[in-house]
Amino acid sequence: MIKIFRNIFFLSLFAAGVSSTAQTTSSSPYSQFGLGDLKRSLLPQTRGMGGISMGVRKPGVYDNINMANPASYSTLSLTAFEIGASMDLRSLSKAGIKGEGQFNSTLSHINFGVPVSKTSALSFGLVPYSDLGYQFKNAAVLDTNKIEYVYGGEGGVSKAYIGYGFKLAKNLSLGFNIGYLFGSLKENRSIDFLNKAETSGYDLSAFNSRTQYQRSVGGLSFDLGLQYEAILSNTTKLIFGYAGNTGKKINSRSDVVTTRYRRDVRGNELAVSDSTLFLQGSKSTINMPMTHAAGFAFEKSNSWLVGADFTYSKWSDYSEGGVNDGLNDSYGVALGGQLTPDATSINNYWKLVDYRLGMKYDKTFITIDNNDIKQYALTFGLGFPLPSSRSSFYRINLSTEVGKRGTEKNNLVRDNYVNVHIGFTLNDKWFQKTYIE
Repeated sequence: MIKIFRNIFFLSLFAAGVSSTAQTTSSSPYSQFGLGDLKRSLLPQTRGMGGISMGVRKPGVYDNINMANPASYSTLSLTAFEIGASMDLRSLSKAGIKGEGQFNSTLSHINFGVPVSKTSALSFGLVPYSDLGYQFKNAAVLDTNKIEYVYGGEGGVSKAYIGYGFKLAKNLSLGFNIGYLFGSLKENRSIDFLNKAETSGYDLSAFNSRTQYQRSVGGLSFDLGLQYEAILSNTTKLIFGYAGNTGKKINSRSDVVTTRYRRDVRGNELAVSDSTLFLQGSKSTINMPMTHAAGFAFEKSNSWLVGADFTYSKWSDYSEGGVNDGLNDSYGVALGGQLTPDATSINNYWKLVDYRLGMKYDKTFITIDNNDIKQYALTFGLGFPLPSSRSSFYRINLSTEVGKRGTEKNNLVRDNYVNVHIGFTLNDKWFQKTYIE
């Protein structure tokens, strides 16, 4: 028991250190749609393989937590603890003009997996669900006044979950996650009056206006997963997987306030002059879409794995307060794999490392002026084993995703990004009795 508390204390310090320097923001104009940029419930181990997860159970020597398909929990033989952080570097380009790079970082996940029996396990934790973060301006002329529209947003939604997976039969596993979505999304719409006599600068005598919208969301979610293992030989098997939900409803509470303000000669905002609108506590229901994912993984135990996933979400059914934001159904394809040269190597450390590679394509739920916004990415990752004891095993997992979303055609914006995820994995015999004969 002392050993358990020592490990928890060490990992809690690590989490606090990461969290203290984190920023929970995105920096993409495409995050303004729906609930923001969606973040799949994936660890660096599967992100490095293009995000494949439906047929993934135990890709290698270590126990891993695959929240995307809760049926995989049934393979856990040791208590698994996962914690990690993510970093995001992106730049926007439009009409051949490239903007400045933006960097964001955040604590990305904290998860536990605990065996209940030889064929079942429990998992619980906290993961991001979506991120909202953008800022852009548009110049215009209103009557005879030169104005500047400023749009901005920040915030995000998190998901706390608890799940259970177990074997229904020798080769068939079933699992489910019950989650709670919660978070706050803030958006601003400003109108700034510009100086008529100059090419730049603000009209210091004008009252500018800003409307701030804040949504607090919260509600339950339920996900179901299945996996079937087809044993091909003593060392190889083909795993088919499915996970999905039938859609869900979550609650939203909105506050709206409109204020007026002036700017000084440096462009800084002065104190708010007055409020012209204040609406508090408007409640509505958000209808979330039905989502399905299916895939397979072909693997040789403790050696290699290759697989593919297909996902589909009916975002045309999404609505808030009965209003659909013009979102469309989305789908995606992911391919990837992992190679461990020699999991039993003693003299060559690099043969113990997991090498991961993948690619993915998504047609997102966003359509602008009849142009579907698509996303392409290449992924790669590494799993580094750390010195371990007889019953405790440690690993550092890294993954990188290099991709782009959108296009510069038709006066649209292309979002170029690099995502880096780092995770720490611990396997141990926590909460399990030791018998001495």
